[in-house]
This record gives sequence, C-alpha cells and structure tokens, in this order.
Amino acid sequence: MADIVLAALNAKYIHPAFGLRYLKANLGDLRDRTVLLEFDLNRRPVDIVEAILEHRPRVVGIGVYIWNATLATEVVQLLKTLRPAVKVVLGGPEVSYETDQQLIARRADHVICGEADLAFPRLARHLLDGQRPPHILSAPLPALHEVALPYEEYTDEDLAHRILYVEASRGCPFSCEFCLSSLDIPVRTFPLQPFLAALQRLMDRGARHFKFVDRTFNLNLAVARAILEFLLHRHREGRFYHFEMIPDRLPHELREIIRQFPPGTLQFEVGIQTFNPEVAARISRRQNYARLEENLHWLREHTGVHIHADLIAGLPGESVESFAAGFDRLVALRPHEIQFGILKRLRGTPIVRHDAEWGMIYNPLPPYEILENRLIDFPTMQRLRRFSRYWDLVANSGHFLETTPLLWAPNRSPFHSFLEWSDWLFARARRTDAIALPRLAEWLFEYLTRVRGHDPHEVAATLARDFARGGHRDPPPSVRPYVCGPSPAATAPGTAAPNARRQALHSSRDRSHSPASPTRTTVSEPGADKGDHA
Repeated sequence: MADIVLAALNAKYIHPAFGLRYLKANLGDLRDRTVLLEFDLNRRPVDIVEAILEHRPRVVGIGVYIWNATLATEVVQLLKTLRPAVKVVLGGPEVSYETDQQLIARRADHVICGEADLAFPRLARHLLDGQRPPHILSAPLPALHEVALPYEEYTDEDLAHRILYVEASRGCPFSCEFCLSSLDIPVRTFPLQPFLAALQRLMDRGARHFKFVDRTFNLNLAVARAILEFLLHRHREGRFYHFEMIPDRLPHELREIIRQFPPGTLQFEVGIQTFNPEVAARISRRQNYARLEENLHWLREHTGVHIHADLIAGLPGESVESFAAGFDRLVALRPHEIQFGILKRLRGTPIVRHDAEWGMIYNPLPPYEILENRLIDFPTMQRLRRFSRYWDLVANSGHFLETTPLLWAPNRSPFHSFLEWSDWLFARARRTDAIALPRLAEWLFEYLTRVRGHDPHEVAATLARDFARGGHRDPPPSVRPYVCGPSPAATAPGTAAPNARRQALHSSRDRSHSPASPTRTTVSEPGADKGDHA
C-alpha cells in the first residue's frame, strides 16, 4: 500500500519520468509513503488503472504532456469512475495553460500550474490531512537551492537501460513564440557544487547516458565550462552526453574543451528552426546566422561532436520555397541529423497571435500540429509531414549514410530531390510507419536505379556498405545480384542506448569519409518539442 502514487505515462521505456522523480525527491517524510509507477503509451488505460489501484492510494499524481494527454485523460476518467474518493492531482506543461478548457482538468480534483517541485508536497500533505484546497493552484517559481535533486531516485535498472535526464538550469532568455520557454520564465541555475556531486554519484553507480534538458546550456559560459571540464576529466569509454546549445554562442573557452572529447561522446542539439530572417523576426526569434554557420563548420571540421539540428515547417509567413532554401542551406552545413519538425501550437504560447493573418489551422487534438496556413495548403502540408517521417527513416536513422546523398544530383536541391523520393515512396507504400528495413532498402534501390538512373552495381555496393555498417550481413535479396564480390563484413555498433548506437553509425562514416550530407531521433524524442520534456 502507498498513500501517494506518482503515475508516469512515458513515451517509451527508455525515457524515465524526470518531473515525477523531482516530486518524489521533495516529499520529505511523505517520500516513504509514496510509490512511483511508470508506464509507456502502449499500455491499456484499464491496465494502468489496475496497477495504480493495487496500491490503494489516497492521492494520485500524473504529469501531462502533449504526447500522453490522450492516454492521461482516459486514465483519469477511469480512476474517478472506479474510485471517486481518490484525489487525482495533475501537473505538467499541457495542463498548466488553458486549464479550464480541458476535459482532463475538469475531471481531476486538483491541477498545479507551473513548476510543482515544492507545490505538490504541500498539496499532498493538505489532502492527506483532510483539507480541501482549490481546484487550480498556480505554483510560484521555486528557488532552485531549495529543491531537492532527484538523481537518487534513478534505480540501478534506470542507469543500465535508460537515458538519464539531468539539468543544471531552468528557463530561457529568448522569446520564440512557438515555445513554452518564451513565457517569461527567467533563467535560473542550480547550485553548481551539489549538482556536480550528484553527477559524480551517478557515475560512481555506473551511469553512462546523460541528457541535459537545459534549454540553453551554453548561456552561462562559466557554468557550461565547469560542467564540460568535470565530464571530460571523468570520462570513460561508453559514456554519452547530450546538450541543447545556442547555435551562435560557441566562444574560444568552450571550443578548447569541446575539441578534447573523444568522437561519439557529445551530441549537440542546435535549434535553428528557420533561416528566413523575416520569419524569425515575426516569431520573435533572435540568432546570428553567420556566427551559427561558422560554429557548425568548426564543429564538423575540428571535433567529433554529433550535431542534431532542428528546422520547423509551417511557421507563419514561411512558404515551401523559403523552407526548402533553409533546408538546403542546412544540408550544406553537414549536421549529422536534421530534425524536420512540423509546427505545433503548444498551449499558452503566443504563436496564436498569427492565426488570423496567416490562416493558421491546427489539429485540435494532441500534438496540435499545423494542418495548413495561408502559404501551405493541407495537401502540401501532408507531403511535408511524409517528408519528415521518411527523412527520419532514411537520412536520420543511420542506416543509409552513403545512400542518402545519391537521392540528389550535384547542383540539385536536396529538399526538392528528397520530396520527389518521398512522393514516390508514399505512392508505393501508402504508409509512413511499419516499413521494414530490407523493404525500404529495396525501394531505395528501385528508385535510384529506375527513376534516378544510377548504375545498379554502384547503388548495390553503396547499400551493401550501409548494411554492413549497421551490423547486417547481407543486403536485401533483390539487391544481392548486383553486388560484385562478397558483401562487406558487418560491423555492428554495439549495445549502447539507441541514440548512442545511431551516433556510432554516423561516427564510423565520419572516420572514413567526408560526407556531403547530414546523417543521423533525437530523436526525435518526445520532449524535443520546445517547452515539453519527457
């Protein structure tokens, strides 16, 4: 039995619930009366509720995000139907804004808006004492030196098999209108020495895969440098560190540390979003494009950092032609991954002020992606959505590092070339999911040889090398007759976490080639949507 159940509805097993671990760590004497249960999106709501009620809780806390909002709503409705006396408390970015408009908020007993690290323990204590707090509570921003760090809540199983989320700071100084971090949340930094001590304890326990969820890790150069030096001096083979970086801020003092990390140990997620200055200004986004490009060139030429760059399609005032030009410009900078995102209308963000002028129409259901706008109609937006998915499968997966550049000829737009391939593939597959790797390779071979006119033997040899790099002994049967000699020896990248395995594929390509294209999700990882972490 447990008086409090914290129920996490995670996108995948590999993504642990960071926010709920903060809540548990800050419960004080209630911590021992609390259990954290984690589920993924494949679990049936009725089975989740059964597991929760087995503990006979008096209070149930659930974090709500765009990727789990639908499942969370079903779970809450079942809980209140079966056990009306159980107090259901919601938190998270999805219910922190436009709260009164949401069914899930109306069904729950209480909703905490904002950072709930300290507000939830107070509320839980009141509920267990029989008090009747307000339905909706606005949590004041906690002083981070008063917040207990959650890292002891990671289990040995977490350390062995999951990404470990960590953060040295919260907030963002920028005001990009598509992002929850734009909502006047100041940048605050956790006390550095206790944070580093917590990292040390995780390393001593065998932690290998760290993902920093700071929105702007390199904003405070002194703190960023201290953390990077800490990690560098304690680095061991197999450790992997992910940071979200401001792309136009990479001064000499950071460069000198970054270049010392072994290849394949650092991943930088750099949010570019648009190369159109007018569009950037319209959504209140500030960045120095010349410095951004110089920094990406330096990272590719002088470091082994894995670069994951983000672009967003569907921004107000950005046409397909403008997005294509930006995409091609980014391809020329050779990041390992390009996350082709579709604009989402996150609750509470000021992007809605453009709806009337630019005809912005969003899906009313999570994750609230743009359906069409004044410059991109619905059929075209669907083509871009399919492009995004196929780009993940082909260019970002790491399975087709050498094959991908064959999709565009010299002096031909990578964007428009890949869009043609995307249209052709959808006409064949009629789907964007559940495409087996061998079948995708066969379609690539057919398209490159029959439509693009490449020599079958050269394409087959390229596919065979890509397959070998990914640990596959032979290419698909329809390709094998065109492979001259024995297939290349398979060289699997090992048993690291998924992102690290993908990075190993890209690193193996970098060690022997100078690629002319990006190669790689994050993820894309749930939580990559700005202002909405897993």
